[in-house]
Amino acid sequence: MSIPASGLPVGRSLCYLIIAGVAWGTAGAAASLVFEICDLGPLALSFWRCAGGLVLLLAALVLRPRRAAPAAESARRRLLRIAGTGAGLAVFQTAYFAAVRTTGLAVGTVVTLGAGPVLIAVGARLAMGERLGAGGIAAVAGALTGLAVLVLGGGPGTVRPAGIALALLSASGYAAITLLTRWLGRDGGATDPLATSAWAFGVAALLLLPMAAGEGLVPHTAHTAQVLLLLVYVAAVPTALAYALYFAGAAVVRSATVSVIMLLEPVSAAVIAVVVLGERLTASTVAGTLLLLTAVTGLAVAETRGAAAARREEAVPV
Repeated sequence: MSIPASGLPVGRSLCYLIIAGVAWGTAGAAASLVFEICDLGPLALSFWRCAGGLVLLLAALVLRPRRAAPAAESARRRLLRIAGTGAGLAVFQTAYFAAVRTTGLAVGTVVTLGAGPVLIAVGARLAMGERLGAGGIAAVAGALTGLAVLVLGGGPGTVRPAGIALALLSASGYAAITLLTRWLGRDGGATDPLATSAWAFGVAALLLLPMAAGEGLVPHTAHTAQVLLLLVYVAAVPTALAYALYFAGAAVVRSATVSVIMLLEPVSAAVIAVVVLGERLTASTVAGTLLLLTAVTGLAVAETRGAAAARREEAVPV
């Protein structure tokens, strides 16, 4: 169980991660709507998401109250954090949008977020020596079972191998971001999550610009206002807001816990499908959602209790 190095309380970090996960669940639905009403591709959509998020984060940096600067981070570590996160964002977002367009919102989201915990757990074990423990293994297994129930019981659909491959590529980018954030956060040296997010989105936008320009940056559509509204929403809520909260929380909470909490994304996507898009709520959807929420709640409670126990041990005089 990790001890926070950034000064942010564990409970607040968990809250930040939950909000980010729910907000991310709306990004795929917005992307599906964009693909339906215009010819914008996944590279261009990912570019506009990063560019718009960058603008909003820069505005937030300018307008927020001045505060004491965090402990200085070495130039090498800062470059690694920004470049690594920016490259991971470019891969994660673009591959996810491509998976949604290729094999559908439900399958693309579930495979991405289902493979993420497995990749993160293996990476955390190999790179940082983290152990899941029996409770962590049970929670991850429960979450993955919930995802399987959501997919297998969701009715007939098209599952395309190319879309599955893109979703796995997206999961790899997501796992890399999570592990890098956690690894850099272990040694202290608090950073500014808002500034880090802004720089990372700038790197991602620069990496995506040449490929997005080749795909076509300007959408051709009869629904210009709707496309612009969707692009603004994607840049503001599941991007600028969600990633700033995610980076702040992921620097404190253990990687395995982060991966399970982020499984709230497909849950929120399922709720949107029922409430907004009018899809039928099946028994399997309810069962899968309950399994996911139970796993998230159990692991979050365990993380909070473990951190509290660690603080009590530190307070005992030797």
